[in-house]
Amino acid sequence: MPENFEIAYIWMFYFLPLPLLIILVWPAVRHRKTALFSPFFQQAVAVTGKKPGKGVRGAKRNWFRWLVLWVIWILLLAALSSPQLVGEPDKVIKTTRNFLIAADLSFSMAEKDWVIEGEKATRWEAVKSVMKEFIVEREGDKMGLILFGANAYLQAPFTTDLELVSDLLEDADVGMAGQQTNIGKAIGKSIELFDRDTLPTKVLLLLTDGVDSGSELLPLDAANLAKNDSIVIYTIGIGNPGTANSDLDEQTLLDIAALTDGKYFRAIDAEDLKNIYAELDKLEPVEYEEEIYKPVTLLYYYPLGLAFGISIIYMLFAGIFSLLFHPKDVDYGLE
Repeated sequence: MPENFEIAYIWMFYFLPLPLLIILVWPAVRHRKTALFSPFFQQAVAVTGKKPGKGVRGAKRNWFRWLVLWVIWILLLAALSSPQLVGEPDKVIKTTRNFLIAADLSFSMAEKDWVIEGEKATRWEAVKSVMKEFIVEREGDKMGLILFGANAYLQAPFTTDLELVSDLLEDADVGMAGQQTNIGKAIGKSIELFDRDTLPTKVLLLLTDGVDSGSELLPLDAANLAKNDSIVIYTIGIGNPGTANSDLDEQTLLDIAALTDGKYFRAIDAEDLKNIYAELDKLEPVEYEEEIYKPVTLLYYYPLGLAFGISIIYMLFAGIFSLLFHPKDVDYGLE
């Protein structure tokens, strides 16, 4: 018997002895016999010394028919009790987090020093190729996208349509937000977007390959504001700060992440980016919750079908069964 087998209405089997009560209340069927009238009947009675009977015969109960009826009765009760297989409740993705990506589109992201599938690619092309897969796998999060350079621009507000965010990322290109890198503005714009939504968990992923060139809002001041709003910032530094074509400010990115209880990652190639996104999936996993509804597979038609099948077979072969198992009636003639 499977562990998930259940009977919904077990109390239906309380009716099991009902046929016995009917047998006790209703007597056996009696049939009136045909009689031959004779003018000498009373003389015959007087000669034999016997009393005349009541002119009826009692039908004995056919034990085979009763056995069939009992089996059918038990099967009908089994069907009415609603046997079923109850599965585990399905798990559904729970949307509890706003996940915002702020990506640097300054001119330095056009540097062609990365390799994708054996071919040279710009930093931005590499970021897009890996990030698109990361976005569509964040099912359950409300994703948003901000692109920044000299200024920060909202590309996609928070939405559960992850394909849309991925498409908007694909359409973006270097230089769309200006040629400089203003990290402070990117964080400030992110705070504004988080403030418009009500989800409690706020995560910002900040990608950049340069040093902050802004003066209105410094990166650490912006990070302090984010901390006050309970925003966790993960920073990704693109490129190798030890090379001549990189001006990556790792210390600032480290400080931003530490200040907001986030983490800093460095990516010098596409493989690094994949590993970083895998690590982010562990740090900010997609949450699930169980549904109240449990999938139920009803099994009542098995005993019901068997009951109908036995009934039909018995009716088709009733004559044969009667000859084999029908007892003789009790004769209530002369007493």
